[in-house]
Amino acid sequence: MSDTPSSATDLNQTTPEPVSLREALRFWLKLGFISFGGPAGQISIMHQELVERRRWISERRFLHALNYCMLLPGPEAQQLATYIGWLMHRTWGGVIAGALFVLPSLFILIALSWMYIAFGEVPVVAGLFYGIKPAVTAIVVQAAHRIGSRALKNNTLWGIAAASFAAIFVFNVPFPLIVLGAAVIGYVGGRLAPEKFKTGGHGAARKSFGPALIDDDTPTPDHARFSGLKLLRLAIIGAALWALPMGILTVLFGWEGTLTQMAWFFTKAALLTFGGAYAVLPYVYQGAVGHYGWLTPTQMIDGLALGETTPGPLIMVVAFVGFIGAYVRPVFGPDQAFLAGALAATLVTWFTFLPSFLFILAGGPLVESTHNELKFTAPLTAITAAVVGVILNLACFFGYHVLWPKGFSGHFDWPSALIAIIAAIALLRFKRGVIEVLMGCGLMGLAVHFLR
Repeated sequence: MSDTPSSATDLNQTTPEPVSLREALRFWLKLGFISFGGPAGQISIMHQELVERRRWISERRFLHALNYCMLLPGPEAQQLATYIGWLMHRTWGGVIAGALFVLPSLFILIALSWMYIAFGEVPVVAGLFYGIKPAVTAIVVQAAHRIGSRALKNNTLWGIAAASFAAIFVFNVPFPLIVLGAAVIGYVGGRLAPEKFKTGGHGAARKSFGPALIDDDTPTPDHARFSGLKLLRLAIIGAALWALPMGILTVLFGWEGTLTQMAWFFTKAALLTFGGAYAVLPYVYQGAVGHYGWLTPTQMIDGLALGETTPGPLIMVVAFVGFIGAYVRPVFGPDQAFLAGALAATLVTWFTFLPSFLFILAGGPLVESTHNELKFTAPLTAITAAVVGVILNLACFFGYHVLWPKGFSGHFDWPSALIAIIAAIALLRFKRGVIEVLMGCGLMGLAVHFLR
């Protein structure tokens, strides 16, 4: 970010006027509709709007909040919005900011999921998805490269990544066990060889854009200070918000019911999202595709493509998984398939994001005080390294189903391979945007589909 005349002028301005909750609500709603580009793009948008233009929070406080959110499981951009909303307007401010970051994406994905399942066999739609599937494989490879280049700083971390790849690819070890094993290695390694498990955060602030509402020297508000009583109260409320809908689902559909199992499965998934959405996607496909059979491998790839092209966190692909799983069963009978799908998408979104809110609202003051202590960060460093191997396995999984759609005994789909190579070059060599690549590959797929 370079200095501009406007930012230089801002340095001489007085502190911005206090922001009402209604004004903040309008901004968070707008953000929910424009938050494309994955976590990097979403964080960049928030920095431009909140630090540079509106000056609601200083650069240093913004990065401090971001580094804290990076320590937690869950989508860091959504948690950052929740954190800033909470810091400005207490609990309701955080709830509004975090919810509006997700709700537009939920409604859009419900509509797109219905269109996909209802019209997916239409030639135009089928052709577009034919080109998008290999592009998604390239996008997952890019994710492994991007996270790996940041996380694998030494041979020890490379070894953890290789071991995690072998564990899931060769031995089909469940993802939670890989995370647990990496955390133990990180905890022990942080004590025995701390230099191997040190990583840099997002750095220190180097620039001022003028006085901010929450400035470097602004005292922490009372509601953001740690209190054992507040922590207990929020923990009880959070447990009730999880247990009440889970209890209702169990009573109505039984523990083995589709909606109940979705709620339980995505509760577990929500606690494993260290390293972003790509870290938990292998666990989602292991469960949703392999164990429960809620959707096919091809549908999983298509859902990831839809998730990439909508605003909001990529982990919102869980809404697609829930919709398709309940729609095709169908949970409420053939005449209510859409209702079942929409309800399932809403439920899995609730159970996926509830922990993110609780981590910020209940744990924020507590965890923030432990930030940058190696005994807390070393396990996360090891987990992130393991995630690289798991994501590479996901790329292999997608590549197999795209390039050999009928298995290794069937034909090799060379047009898909060519599209995947073009997408990888565009992403890795020319740094093109994900949506741009998906659109271009979709058009190529359409051409191939109609030429056959």
